[in-house]
Amino acid sequence: MLRRRMLIMLAVVLLIVVMLGGYKAFSIYQQIQVFSAPKPPISVAAATAEQRQWQQRLPAVGSLKALQGVELSLEVAGTVKSLHFDSGQQVKAGQLLLQLDSGEETALLGTAQADLGLAKVDFGRGSQLVVDQAISRGEFDRLSAQYRRNQAVVEQLKASLQKKSLKAPFSGTLGIRQVDIGDFLASGTVIATLQDLSSLYVDFNVPEQALPQLSLGQQVLVQVAAFPGQTFTASLSAINPKVEESTRNLLVRATLANPERKLLPGMFGNLLILLPDPQPQVVVPESAITYTLYGNSVYVVSPKKDKDGQPEKTADGQPQLIAEQRTVLTGERRDGLVVVSQGLAAGDQVVSAGQLKLTPGAAIRISQAPAKPSDTPSSAAGTD
Repeated sequence: MLRRRMLIMLAVVLLIVVMLGGYKAFSIYQQIQVFSAPKPPISVAAATAEQRQWQQRLPAVGSLKALQGVELSLEVAGTVKSLHFDSGQQVKAGQLLLQLDSGEETALLGTAQADLGLAKVDFGRGSQLVVDQAISRGEFDRLSAQYRRNQAVVEQLKASLQKKSLKAPFSGTLGIRQVDIGDFLASGTVIATLQDLSSLYVDFNVPEQALPQLSLGQQVLVQVAAFPGQTFTASLSAINPKVEESTRNLLVRATLANPERKLLPGMFGNLLILLPDPQPQVVVPESAITYTLYGNSVYVVSPKKDKDGQPEKTADGQPQLIAEQRTVLTGERRDGLVVVSQGLAAGDQVVSAGQLKLTPGAAIRISQAPAKPSDTPSSAAGTD
């Protein structure tokens, strides 16, 4: 009886073990089927590499300077009698801006002019008398010298009187006024700044190696932080004939029209010098490039081929596409595009979005119509 029970228990245990083993084997079989089943294609976006005329640009940074700019001051000391300008006012060349108290100089000039009148009369009378030999030649020379001396004194006092007033040396925009009526000004005190803003200079430095690429009249694109997104056009107007020995840089100047007076001297500018002779280059969207420490690469859309080298077809008769990773050498980037100097040819189709999901040889499906670089809104800026 006991033996029979033991056999039954062993049979039950064996059955349970067999059932568990079968269940485990079935699970493993299902997993093998899942992993061995072909993966569905990965949806990606693609763009076509395009060859276009690409004008190289030399970047630089510089500072804006006024076409003419001075700090207004007087050569002589005195008390401000009247002011004829306001801060920020537009003035014309020769316009009176400030007048110092000149009462003493005016009185002295009146005295000198009276003495000049008397000396002139004596000189005229002496001219007649010396002809009639009524006075000696020496006396006439004395009268002539006195007349010329009085003339010089009058001219000297007129010059001193002119120094008591300040006139605009050129047309432009005045800065903030630094003096008030009644102030005593020492010689050289700054009254205000005057800037001619109709045009501006942009001074910047470039490496000496860039000298063969520069010529007068070249176009320079200028951007400033005060007006993001706006580009101002300047023209190369001067190249310094000497290279700075400490930096081996060359000072260059461009002239920038400023009719709206939007730009101000002292602003910092980011510059792009348009170099001559555009060259054909292969360009792709910048999003198509994968940047790594080991080099840059792209995924090229390629048809999958069988052992005989024939393109494979999908169930609906379309070519089966795979992602082929290819190392490329990139160049200048601009407006969402990048130059590819090695590794791609014009017409190659590259993955422009979805690279993170890909591995070399992965099956892919283009989820949208291929976008060419010329289809992007900013591509016009890349063709010059």
